[in-house]
Amino acid sequence: MSTQQIDAREVYKKIEAGNTDFVLLDVRTPGEFSRERIKDSINIPVDEIEQKVEKILPDKDKTIYVYCMSGSRSSHAVMFMKHLGYNNVYDIMNGILACRVYRLPLEK
Repeated sequence: MSTQQIDAREVYKKIEAGNTDFVLLDVRTPGEFSRERIKDSINIPVDEIEQKVEKILPDKDKTIYVYCMSGSRSSHAVMFMKHLGYNNVYDIMNGILACRVYRLPLEK
């Protein structure tokens, strides 16, 4: 099962266009999340995905963009969510690092 990926710039285009028909899921630690994140993200640390994701995000057809710092944890989370039956879950390639490289706005 391969991980579907999306470029951070594509996600920001959707945000800038006012598209709110998706969820931004940050799977980093609460400490990392509190320092910087993509605006309007929710935080479920990757080690809590198994216990919490179906309660917090029950709609398995909703589009979900998952990110972490570099793409390692988010890739793992996306694969696990696909295993649970999530249909439209995407890994934001290179996560926060890509946002920094492309100078995309991050919230503190």
